[in-house]
Amino acid sequence: MRQLRIGVLAGLLVTVGVLAWGGARLWDSLGTLPSVPAGAPIVLAVIAVILVATALSIRSRLRAQRERRPEAKGVDPLVAARAVVFGQAAALVAALVAGMYGGTGVFLLTQLSIPARRDQAIYALASLAAGIAIIAAAVFLERVCKLPDDGDDDDHTGASA
Repeated sequence: MRQLRIGVLAGLLVTVGVLAWGGARLWDSLGTLPSVPAGAPIVLAVIAVILVATALSIRSRLRAQRERRPEAKGVDPLVAARAVVFGQAAALVAALVAGMYGGTGVFLLTQLSIPARRDQAIYALASLAAGIAIIAAAVFLERVCKLPDDGDDDDHTGASA
C-alpha cells in the first residue's frame, strides 16, 4: 500500500481551490451562487475526530502490546489496514472538498459587507479548515499503523507485533 503524499494532496487542494474560485466568479456573474451548507464543516470535523480517535485507539493498543501488558488486546492487521484505507480515501476526498470550499470562501471574502455572503464565507472557510484537519488526521493514522522498516522498498501498512 502506498503512503499518502502530502505534496499531492496539497496540490490537489490548491488546484481545485483555484478552479472553484474561478467557477464561483463565473457562477456569480451569471446568477446566484449556490450556498455553502452550514453542516458541511460539522460533518468534516466529525470525520476528522473519528480518524484521530481511531489512530489514538490503535496506537494505545499497539503500545500495550509492545509493553506486553496482560490486559493488552492485539490489533488485527486487517483492521489496521482497513483503517488506513479509510484514512487515505477520506484524505483524498477531503482535499477535493476543502479545495472547493476554500476557493468559494476566498471568492466570498470580497463580499463580506453582505451579511448572507459573510455567513457563507465563514461556513466555507470552516469547511476548508475541517478538510485540512481530515488530511492531518489521516496522515497521523497512517503513521501510527506503519510497520517498522524491514529492509523492503515497498510501503506496508498494518499493525506491528
